[in-house]
Formats: sequence, C-alpha cells, structure tokens
Amino acid sequence: MGWQKEQSALIGRSAELGRLAAVLDSAAGGLAGVALVGGDAGIGKTRLVTELSERARADGFAVLVGQCAELGDALPYLPLADALRGAEGELRAAIDARPVLGRLLPGGTDLGSAAASGLTQQQLFGSMLGFLAVQPVLLILEDLHWADQSTRDLLVFLSRMLQTERVCLVGTYRTDDLHRRHPLRRVLAELKRLPSVTAVELSPLDRGEMADYLTALGGDDAQVISEVVDRAEGNPFYAEELLEAATEGSAMTDGLASLLLSRAELLSDAAQRVLRGAAVAGRRVDHDLLREASGLDELTFEEAMREIVSRGLLRLSGDYGYAFRHALLQEAVYTDLLPGERTRMHSAFARLLTAREGAAAELAYHYLAGHDLADALSASVEAGRRAERLGAPAEAHRHFEQVLALWDRVPDAERLAGTDRVRLTLRAAAAAADMGDNHRAVAQLREVPPSAETSERLAYYLYDSDDVPRAVVAAEAAVAAAPPGSPVLARALATLARTFSWSPRHAEVRPLAEHALEVARATGASDAEKSAMITLASCAEFEGDLARAEELFGSVVVHDSGDLAMDLRAIFHHARVQFARGSMAAAAVIADRGVRLAKDSGLSWSTYGTDLRFLQFLIHYTAGDWARAQETAAGFGTRVGKIPEAILSSFALFIEVAMGSPAVEERLTWLRPFWSDSLVAYMSRGLAAEHALWRQEPELALEHATAVLDAMDPADAGNIRIGAVALWALADLGRTEGADELLARARATAAARPGMGFEGRAWLARAEAEWHRVHGRADVEAWRAVVEAFDAGFVYEVARSRWRLAEALLTSGDRISALKEWERAVEDATSLGARPLGTALAELGRRARFTPAQPGMLTGREREVLALVAEGLPNREIGERLFIAQKTVSVHVSNILGKLGVSSRTQAAAVARREGLV
Repeated sequence: MGWQKEQSALIGRSAELGRLAAVLDSAAGGLAGVALVGGDAGIGKTRLVTELSERARADGFAVLVGQCAELGDALPYLPLADALRGAEGELRAAIDARPVLGRLLPGGTDLGSAAASGLTQQQLFGSMLGFLAVQPVLLILEDLHWADQSTRDLLVFLSRMLQTERVCLVGTYRTDDLHRRHPLRRVLAELKRLPSVTAVELSPLDRGEMADYLTALGGDDAQVISEVVDRAEGNPFYAEELLEAATEGSAMTDGLASLLLSRAELLSDAAQRVLRGAAVAGRRVDHDLLREASGLDELTFEEAMREIVSRGLLRLSGDYGYAFRHALLQEAVYTDLLPGERTRMHSAFARLLTAREGAAAELAYHYLAGHDLADALSASVEAGRRAERLGAPAEAHRHFEQVLALWDRVPDAERLAGTDRVRLTLRAAAAAADMGDNHRAVAQLREVPPSAETSERLAYYLYDSDDVPRAVVAAEAAVAAAPPGSPVLARALATLARTFSWSPRHAEVRPLAEHALEVARATGASDAEKSAMITLASCAEFEGDLARAEELFGSVVVHDSGDLAMDLRAIFHHARVQFARGSMAAAAVIADRGVRLAKDSGLSWSTYGTDLRFLQFLIHYTAGDWARAQETAAGFGTRVGKIPEAILSSFALFIEVAMGSPAVEERLTWLRPFWSDSLVAYMSRGLAAEHALWRQEPELALEHATAVLDAMDPADAGNIRIGAVALWALADLGRTEGADELLARARATAAARPGMGFEGRAWLARAEAEWHRVHGRADVEAWRAVVEAFDAGFVYEVARSRWRLAEALLTSGDRISALKEWERAVEDATSLGARPLGTALAELGRRARFTPAQPGMLTGREREVLALVAEGLPNREIGERLFIAQKTVSVHVSNILGKLGVSSRTQAAAVARREGLV
C-alpha cells in the first residue's frame, strides 16, 4: 500500500469539484474567474485542485502551480516564481518578453539597484496580467496562509483586474491556521465580496465517504476501517495516516503530531537524521544540499532517501529535489527537534547556502534561526535590496526593519550593512511608501535625526498622506538645511513648490520651482529638474497661458529622466494640455506614445499608466474615432469592487450612453455603491443623467445632476458640465426654478479658471443656451455659439448642438438653415452610431417633415419589432414572441415611428413594406 493510491479516486467532493469546474468553464468562455478553496489541513484541498488541473489540461488550458512556503515574508513572490517555472511554449516566450517576470526565475537577469521598488511592483503586476492573457491558463497558488504580502497583493490585483481573459485563478488555504489577526483573513473577506470570486469550503467527509475512501486506498479490514473512520473525524489525510500506521503494525497513537511522528520513528537512524534535516530546510529541499547537511556519505544518504520515499514521507519534486508528502509532516518533524539541535541545523544550512551563493532571504532566515546575528544582518540587507529589485516593497521593508532591529545588537553594524543607519532608514521608508503605507514611512523618518534629505522625504510622504501643513514645515526645514548648490537643495525646493500648489501660498510656487530648476540643472539632479518643470507648466496652465504650458510640457518629455513614473507623468500632462487646447491629432500621438511606454514597461495599471488610458479614450471619443474608443473602453471592467476600478469603469459610460448601449444599466448598477466618491459620481451620475434624458426621464436626470452638484466643490470645473445637463432637464420639464442659480454657479466657476480649455468654455456656452431654453427662448445665436465652441474637435457634441440649433432655427422660421444643420447632425450621428441622438433627430425631422423616413437608422431589435407590427400584432404578443416586456415593446415602437417619420403603426407597416424592411 502506498500514499500514491490517494490519486486513484476523488471521493465525496463532486459538488465542490462542480463549482470549480463552473469557474473553469466560464474562463474558457472568456469570463475570468477566481476560486478560493479553504479547509483544515489534510482535508483534501490539493487533491481537489489536482482533479481540476486534469480537467483543465483536457480542455486546452496551460496549468501553472505555485506553492507557498512557511518562511513568513522572507521570499517575495515565491509561489509565483514556482508557478512560472512550469511555463512552456507560448507562455515561456511571454515570460522572455517580460523581463520583470523573468527576474523571478532561477538565473533571471537582475536589472540592478536602479529599479524602484514600488514602480517595479506595478510593472510586475501589469506584466503578469499581460502574461495571463496570452492563452487559457489555470493558475493555482497553494497554501496562501503562508503567502508573503506581495503575493497577497498580487492575488487581490488579479482578482479585481482579470475580466475577459481566459484565466481561472485558484488559491488554497488552511482555515485552521487563520487566527484572528492573520493577514490573509482581511484579504479573503475583501475578495469574497467580488462577483468574480467563488468561495469553496471543504467540510469533513461523512462516514460513508470516509469508508469508501479508505477502501480505495486498499483497506480491507472492516474493523480497522471502522476504527479509523471514528478517529479521523472526516479528515482524509488523517485517515490515510491512521490506516498506514495500522497496516504497518504501529500503535494507533493519539494526536495527529504523535501519529505522524510514529511513522517517522519506524525509519532507520540515518533516515531519521535526513528527515530532520529536510524539515529544517522547509517544505522542499535540493538533493545535494540535503545530503551535505546530513553529513552522510553518498551511498548511505541514498539508502536513507529510498527508505523515506518508499514510506511516503518525502516525494520527488522537480528534477533534483524532494518535498514533504504534506506540510503537516514537515511541521511535526520540525517541532519535535530540540532547541539546540534546531539551531545547529539552521546554522549548517546557512553555511552551505552561503557557499552556494543562495538566496539572501533564505540565508537571512537560517542565520536568524541559528542565532548568528551578524550574518543575519548582512543577509537581511541584501535580501531587502533584492526584494526592491523584484518589485516587492513589503518584503524589502520587512528585511530593512529586521536590520534596524538588529542594529544595536551587532558590533560594527554599519560596516556589515554597507551603509549607515540613516540611509537604511530612508530605504525602509521608501519601501513603506511604495507598499502604500505612507504613515509608516513618516513614522520611520521621524526616528532618525533630521537632515535636509530626511526632511525632504518626510515632506513628500506627508503631502501624499494629505497632511499638507506638516508637509510644508518639513519641506521648509529641508530647504533651510540643504547645502547651497546641491542636488538635495534642488529636490527640497521642488518638493516645497509641490506642497504650496493649490494652497493659499500658490503665488510662491513659480519662484520656488524656477529656483529648483536652476539648482537641478547646475547639479545634474534630473529628477528634480523634471519635477520643477512639470510644476512650472502647471502654473502656466492655471494662469491661462496654455501655449507656454504646452511648450514646457513638450520640453519635459523630450529627454528620459531615468524615472519611468516621472516620464509617464510628464507625457500625460503634455497630452492633456494638447487636448485642452483642442489639438486632438497631436494629443492622440502623445497619449498613444505614453500608453505604449506604460504597456512596454508593465506600468499600464500604474497611476499615470491608467490616467493615460483614460486620456487616450477621451481623445478618441472626442475626435469621433469611436471604434478605437470602444476598443479602449472594452478594457474598463464592469464588475468593480474598489474606487479606482469604479473610476475606470465610469469612463466607458461616455460612449455607452452616447451609443445607447444596453450595457449602461448593468454598469450603473455596479457603480451605484461608489457614488459617495466625488469623481465616480461626477462621471457616472452625470452620464446617468444624460441616459435618463435620452429615455425621456427628465425628473430622474435632474435628481442625478442635483446630487452631483450638491457634493461638488463650487470651484470644480465639472460644475459647468453638470450644470448644463441639469438645465437641459429643467427645460424638458418646463420648470424654471433653480435655473438662474445653476447658470450663476457655472459662470462663477469659469471666472475663477482663466486657463480653462476649449471644452470648459464650450460647456459654459451650452449652459447659457440651455438656460434660454428653460425660459422658453429658442436663441439661435446662443446655440450657434455652442456649435462653434465645440467645433474645436468634439464631433459628437457638435452634432448634439446642431440638433438644438436646427430646432431653434425652425422655431425662428429659418427652415432652410435648419434643414442644413439637421442634415449635418444626422450624418455625424449615423457615422458615429449615436443612436439616442439619431432617434431625437428623426423625431425632429418627422415633426419638421424634412424627410419621410430614416429606415437605415433602425436597430436590429427595432427591425424585429417592426416586422411583427407589420403583421398586425399588438404590443403584448410582440413581447411574448421576442421575450421582452410589453413596456419595452412600446418604447421600441415609439422610436420606430420617430425614425420612419410616421404617426401610426399602419403607416409604419406601409413604409416597412415600401422600403423592403420586412
């Protein structure tokens, strides 16, 4: 009998396997999914996902499996590196094309210390997302209860960002290891709220299932099986160990640890020695390393290994190593070691790994466990630097904090660390900030004596923590302490200028930035130079000098600063200013360059990488290139769970509302919980208002617009656009209350922003024209001004404005001009696919009798409804035929009558037959 027999059958898990298979099937269909499999140790999690792996391979999925190890946060991305080692063919080529992933593999290229930890993590996450999109993939991460923080962060990122990729991500974890403060508990609680996540909890097997399982393992003694079932309490692994012990004649000891050790005690002395060494090494161990640590000659060692493997305590792992049959075995053997024995063996592994130039994090782990504090300090410093380069700021921070904790206990710590305590603290603070803990970064910098450099960084992190008053104090202290004409002074001046931006001391920003620029150029501080120039360009924009702002931003992006985040920031602002000036073609070229740079460097999901994609979408949407806009918006997921995702999703509403997409309602449903965020509300509720107006629901539209305005800062430029939409709703309602206040608010906002771009000015013109409409005046010149304002490049808004201009011209009696504007609007609406606007134009054309029909503007569903109308069916029967609500049929019929320029169903049927529509 052997442990391998467990693979012969999967018993008692058909329901759980069915749930996992459903996630896999959805992934195969282009809807990515995540499954979290939890249960006690030995309950059968690995066996279950192994069965899923077999199904996935049969379905054409590549299967990648990564194993976490009980080393705390010492080794960042350990399960990811483990999984990537199994990549072959197209996936291996995808890794080769993404150096940041290749670095995780043995022999991977180290790009050096220049890589910034936080930015590198964003690159790694973005690269992993692109890697998984190459082909169908089942990615399994085992034992997440031991995962490092960076792996947990990656799990959250992938769970939220995977949308239409053919990816099934499965994570397993022990529920019995999740104590109240375990870091995975918070992650699981967050992930289980996501619609894309399926939680599968494995409960103990019942008595019948346990008996079947033991029989499948080879048990044939009914009395033994009954006793095992009673004692195993539904745990398959415990049952297997009890059955194995009974078969080998061992005593049926109490307690799982005692049971596991009773099997180990059957080994020879040499084999027990080797097994203890393997337990100290961890869940997996290299053959040669274990042999050297055992101190046995090669023949004796191989005989011991044969004995251990034959009893199922260790199994072959990879090409040249071993792994414990189950983590519980490793824990039991390790826990049974005497303290002195454990220390000596850790020290032996540390010496061997040092000679082999092993991973610094693993060295640090063994040196600490072996109480060799000096070598632990040196190894921890190197492990922190390595974690920085891998893009694992949480692990870098942990290692640097370990060094700082050891500092006073180790003689000559500065020599061993290769740096002084202040510089190490600066690195630890940078790692804390990179992992999103600015408060921790601030706390660490306050533990060292103030200097120009530490005060500048303190100011930077305080500003990012929204503690502007203290940031100003720290930045001023940095400027005062910095040596004249030094790079530190340049950075301090640039940071001080940053802290003054948009504050009561904004007038001081320009002279400070100019001084920072002068010092930066003199000292070669390229990062400070670029930061100062961006600040100066922003000042010029705020002051209304867009030409100067464009010139400055343009000069910033010419040269690489060596800082990818700074370069992306500069490209974004350069494209944004071009967009604000109405230079759509130039803005598109610059934004496309930035998006490519972000994608090539794995930073598509970084702050400015995401902003550039927003801007790229808006440029295409505004310029009328809706095919490319739709292509970009397809990556803005509907199923959102966090504010950044909701902001991204909101952008898609611009084109979905304008095209009358059925996806609008679902997207708004997902966004509704995030309307407490001002930016999400501005975009999604503002567009929900437009959606309601197209559906002839002005009361709902006014409710949305009013809610946005109530939460918005009166100085925000968005007041103008939302105010114009609210005035549109009031005009459709035929009410004047509040109209004057809305227009006054829009005017005040514009007056406070002399550097406002063409779009802001155009929306102000729209608000003025809508205000006239509210008061019953069809002001031709007001609407002509709107058309001219948007004609700087906003194709859709020009068409919408021509609709109102044609309406105003008709009211004034100028039918010829009205027809001209109407025809141009119809042409643009048709080419864009702007169905709601097309319907409104068709209704205006019908009323004005410009044309008898516009059959080419009917949607596919409208053609289906029209065919049934032509058969003489009433709305109820049409709804039954098409499986839609009767009210929906009524809406379709109204749209059809408007587009065909007729007033009855009989006339619509006649037009349909004449035009060959049925």
